[in-house]
Amino acid sequence: MAAKKKPPSRAKTVRRLARQRVGAAPPSRAILPKPLRKKPKHKKPWTEDAE
Repeated sequence: MAAKKKPPSRAKTVRRLARQRVGAAPPSRAILPKPLRKKPKHKKPWTEDAE
């Protein structure tokens, strides 16, 4: 005997309709590690030979 088919969930239906009207959500972005995001507290002094 075949398994009984479940009715479609309301939440999925609402999300599908919203995607049709508004458009797909933007893709997620990777979050950089904290040391790379954080600015240094003190800038290093500028020198002539650091070009």
